[in-house]
Amino acid sequence: MAGGVGNFSHANTAIAQTAQINDNQTESTGDFVQDRLNGSLCPNQLGSVLDRIVENPVFAEGRWGILVEPLSSRETLYSYKANDLLIPASNVKLLTTAAALQLNSDDSDNRSALESWIETINRYSDNDYADALLDQIGGTDVVKEALSLLGVDPDSYQQVDGSGLSRNNLAEPLTFVALLKAMRFAQGNEIFYNSLAVAGVSGTLEGRFQGTSVEGRVHAKTGTLSGVRALSGYLENPDYGTIVFSIMINQPGQYGQFMVQTIDQIVLQLARLSPCD
Repeated sequence: MAGGVGNFSHANTAIAQTAQINDNQTESTGDFVQDRLNGSLCPNQLGSVLDRIVENPVFAEGRWGILVEPLSSRETLYSYKANDLLIPASNVKLLTTAAALQLNSDDSDNRSALESWIETINRYSDNDYADALLDQIGGTDVVKEALSLLGVDPDSYQQVDGSGLSRNNLAEPLTFVALLKAMRFAQGNEIFYNSLAVAGVSGTLEGRFQGTSVEGRVHAKTGTLSGVRALSGYLENPDYGTIVFSIMINQPGQYGQFMVQTIDQIVLQLARLSPCD
């Protein structure tokens, strides 16, 4: 496979000298999303509950894409236009970092530096490091080749940068669910998982889900551009085990905080899932 991981310790200085504005601001869940959701939710109820959320008339001009699956199977728990291409914002960083881990050599010093980079990129959503990492590994064609070996359909996304700042990036929810499921077992899986922001605890999710039932139980990557919000990651559900999800909304002109709060409402509903016999 073409491409490879360069020396990260030498690249840090150059990045610091060319810093951009990063998509690393935290948004809070806010008063709109309270953990008022009592009781369990059967899988056959989930569709109608989530449909009511995303089909709210305030989103009439918006485009949602959602896919939810258990890590342990290919069962679909919920799908809403999961094959539609949407602007994923910083969820693109998941593609970049996962590919870098597949290309990483066994050099322990370089691996330690790469681990630090990936944490900076995924947990804090640093755009400069993400774009530099893509350059280091050889560009978007190298990413496609690396991720196709993990089972990620190269036709399910269009990547033009490492960070997700460009609105020419496009991806399906299916892209991220396939990637996230593969990365729980692929090379670098623990580095990847531990690099993600944790709900109510760290990174770009520090201000979200605090005091709710999912605090500390969601590891995910946020995505933020004007009119775009995304969240893709893992939810530890006590009854279902690990649930993998990707939630994206594109709606120019919609209030960003409201989109975030609605995404968080969806995640809280997923936390209620319990097998019902």
